[in-house]
Amino acid sequence: MHRSILVACLACCLATTVNCTTVGSFSATGLRSSGSPMRLKGGMPTAPAPVRVKSVDEAISVYSKKDRLALTLADFMREETLRNPTKDNADLEHVFSGISAACRAIADMVSKAGIQDMTGLAGTGENIQGEEQKKLDILSNDVFKDKLRKTGCMAFLGSEEEDSAVVIRGPRRGDMVAVFDPLDGSSNIDAAISVGTIFGIYKGAKDKKEFPLQKGTEQIAAGYCMYSTCTILMITTGSGVNGFTLDTSLGEFVLTHPNVQMPKRGKIYSTNQGNCPQWSEKLRSYFDTVSSGKGQSGEKYGLRYIGSMVGDMHRTLLYGGLFLYPADAKNVKGKLRLLYEANPMAMLAEQAGGKASTGEQRVMDIQPDELHQRCPIFIGSAEDVDEVVSYVNKQLGVPGQVPHGTSETMERRDCCEEDSKLRYQRSWEQEFRARE
Repeated sequence: MHRSILVACLACCLATTVNCTTVGSFSATGLRSSGSPMRLKGGMPTAPAPVRVKSVDEAISVYSKKDRLALTLADFMREETLRNPTKDNADLEHVFSGISAACRAIADMVSKAGIQDMTGLAGTGENIQGEEQKKLDILSNDVFKDKLRKTGCMAFLGSEEEDSAVVIRGPRRGDMVAVFDPLDGSSNIDAAISVGTIFGIYKGAKDKKEFPLQKGTEQIAAGYCMYSTCTILMITTGSGVNGFTLDTSLGEFVLTHPNVQMPKRGKIYSTNQGNCPQWSEKLRSYFDTVSSGKGQSGEKYGLRYIGSMVGDMHRTLLYGGLFLYPADAKNVKGKLRLLYEANPMAMLAEQAGGKASTGEQRVMDIQPDELHQRCPIFIGSAEDVDEVVSYVNKQLGVPGQVPHGTSETMERRDCCEEDSKLRYQRSWEQEFRARE
């Protein structure tokens, strides 16, 4: 009895729905069973829209994108090890596993900083750099140290946030050294502007009792991770630059920027131009020249400055141009740290076809004297770096201006300038020959 009543009610409802829509009867596939065109209320009859069937290749392509059947960072490092099965490559596979885990954790903290009370100062005072520490500075430093220590490959860790190097002891002690700035540009955190992590990797430290101070040319790997609209990890192991983007649905970094090549020249320079009054006359003349379109390229250069080296260098790496933080009256030795900012970025730039100079020498040729040593830096597209260095090496202000003094003095200055240029060029030539 109840079953027959229920069936009758359903039939009544279905009939009412069909009559109210005035569209007609439909088959199970959604097409009219009568085959006649649909008539919309108040409109002309319309034919059903044609259904486009995708080819097998298109379907596979879409499926691949959805399921991220791409090369992950773990896959990439494993292939590197299989191609060249050395202990260094095997260790780097573990190191980058730790780095990627640390970067995922920091990306998560950065994204939630505003809602989990992780913005603002930590209240611990100044670090060794004389800078007030933010909460995320300390948290990011702890995360990076923890993940690298657990790889079992590290002998020493050098961080911007530590007064001295961290020594790894016991069974987890390895042969490598990691230097890093755990959260570059942390002053931008409260404004939700991009920040990042910078790191460099060295080897040969297992039997060392003290932190080994090595030139940038001794790095076996380097990179940075940028936390912005997405999280991008750019790395080099000495054979080009590759970029990986964090797929949050998988928790994996996937290859999105293979074999990055920096343009030979750009149209953008990145610097804190508020320091301009403290710069030398010859450097100011460079900016006057390129910003007016009178430089070597004939293009007018524009200023783009984020205030985070990672963010500014990421744009420079992809679009070309110049990033610089020169020495000035306030920072006579420069402001950026050589070991964990300048050297890793210099290695990335050179591996992508760019250059990095202090204005007097190649950045990676500097022999460091201490962990937190600073240096000036001009880094970016090869031709842009060459042009700005030519201004820095000039003896007086405006290019082409006749120097003051006797002809003998002028000749001596010209000889010194030429020797400096030759030494600088020779350093680059030796590096490129070694790479080939």
